Amino acid sequence: MKTKAVRIHGKMDLRLDTVDLPPVGPDDVRVKIISDSICMSTYKAAVEGAEHKRVPDDVAEHPTIVGHEFCGVYTRRDKPVGRKQMLTAPPVKEVALAHGTPVFQPRTLRDGSEDENIRALAPELIVVVAYGCILPKSVLEMPRYGCINLHVSLLPKYRGSAPVQWSVLNGDAETGVSIMQMDEGLDTGDVLYCKKIAIDPEETSGELFDRVTAVGAEALCETISQIAAGTLTAVPQDHENATLAPMLNKEMAEFHLTDSAAHIHNWVRGMNPWPGAWFITSGGKKLKVMSSRVAAANGEAPGTVLATKPLTIACGEGAIQLLEVVPEGKKPMDGTAFAAGLRLKTGDSL
Repeated sequence: MKTKAVRIHGKMDLRLDTVDLPPVGPDDVRVKIISDSICMSTYKAAVEGAEHKRVPDDVAEHPTIVGHEFCGVYTRRDKPVGRKQMLTAPPVKEVALAHGTPVFQPRTLRDGSEDENIRALAPELIVVVAYGCILPKSVLEMPRYGCINLHVSLLPKYRGSAPVQWSVLNGDAETGVSIMQMDEGLDTGDVLYCKKIAIDPEETSGELFDRVTAVGAEALCETISQIAAGTLTAVPQDHENATLAPMLNKEMAEFHLTDSAAHIHNWVRGMNPWPGAWFITSGGKKLKVMSSRVAAANGEAPGTVLATKPLTIACGEGAIQLLEVVPEGKKPMDGTAFAAGLRLKTGDSL
């Protein structure tokens, strides 16, 4: 299948060529472009031709399709993963290297040791997504269009490292994505774009994270185009209404059967997949709960077994069905199998 594309053939030599389209893979979508524009980086490449550092030397023989170019990728360092502690590269590194994009993995940017390298890359825009390192003022001020960050909440709500999890933990009905112009504060920059996303009452934070990041990727593409076109209006955040979303830990994942069923259900959803919500049974054992459902109760004491198929336990308010659990030192199992193993019956205390 053929299409039209603007390609650089050399210095001041742009041509509208007919090119072959690559085959559509199982995870690909082919779209029709109605209109497009040339950004400043493409303009510079067209003016300088092969003298431009991101234009191949053999561009006359192998013309390059114009568009936004990646001058480099900064990502966290490779780290040991799994039981065998295999040193594993971040996924973005693998994708970048597969496309010939330079990758850099410094321990920090705050000491200024990377300033010269970033300045040499000459980015016009820096896009930050879950990088994990603080960008100093020197880096924030380098690009012509500054630095933008994709944050998966409706800012100023849930500033911090775990916005998706806290939206589920708090039982929110909606969250969203925000793209902000970065400043020196923690998620305090002016908002360039935001989009709301409904949260299903049975959705886990892991499932929600997959959805919001997909929406965020689309939002970034749209925002970058609008930045280049100069059509965006930055909106300052309402700092007085800001809330925080601190990093989760295993201790925070504990709940008690004296809590309401709604709270427990939100805790189970919000702590899935990590670290996993848990409580201490009447027998003193730690029981992790990976899936649950709210049920009705008739004022029974918290911890009372109301049913075993599915395993249903009375709470401080209402009841909770334990659909999937992980006993200490064992593999995940459904709640009914767990109840059968303990020979629990209606009226017992868990």
